[in-house]
Amino acid sequence: MQPPVPDDRPRPRPWQVLLWMLLPVAVTLGLYWYGRTHTPDYTSHLFGQQGDDANQLKAQLGSALFGLALVQLLLALWMYGRLPGAPRPAPRPVPTIHRLVGLSAFLLSLPIAQHCLVTYGVQLSDPRVALHSITGCVLYGAFVAKVIVVRHRRLPGWMLPLAGGVLVGAIGLLWYSGALWLLNGYQAPGL
Repeated sequence: MQPPVPDDRPRPRPWQVLLWMLLPVAVTLGLYWYGRTHTPDYTSHLFGQQGDDANQLKAQLGSALFGLALVQLLLALWMYGRLPGAPRPAPRPVPTIHRLVGLSAFLLSLPIAQHCLVTYGVQLSDPRVALHSITGCVLYGAFVAKVIVVRHRRLPGWMLPLAGGVLVGAIGLLWYSGALWLLNGYQAPGL
C-alpha cells in the first residue's frame, strides 16, 4: 500500500467559507420573500390535479420523497462506515447509487415545491402551516449547502454531515407537517 499523497491545495480562508455559506441563506431567504410577496393561485394544478386531489398527490409524492431521503441517509452512513452491520468499505456502486437517489429526490421535490409555492406561497397563519412553509424554504437552502460542501472538499469535515442532516431533517419535517398530516385525516401528533 502506498502512502497517501499530500494535498497541496490551499485551505479556503474563513471569509471564503462565509461567502459560500451565505449562498444557502440567500436561497432560503429568496424563497421566503417570494412566497410572502407572491399572490397565491388556489386554482393551480399539479399534474392535472387541483384542490384536494392535488394535495393528495403531493402527500403521496412527499411520502416517496421522504422514503428516498431515508435511503440517502442509509447510503451515506454506509459510505462513511457508520451503518452498523454493513460491510466495510461500502461496495463501489454505493456512492453512485447515493448520487442517483439524491438526484431523484431533488427532481421529485421540484413539482411539490412549485405547487406549494405557487398555490399557497409562504403562509404564517397557524403554527403547522408556518412550520411547513418555513421548512420548505430551508429545504432548498440546505440542498445548496450540501452541494457546496460536497464540491469544496477542503471545507471542515463536520459540514457534510451537518448539511446532509439538515436536508434529511427538513424533508422529514415537511413530510410530517404536510403529507402525514393530510394522510392521517388532517392531524399529526403535536400539530
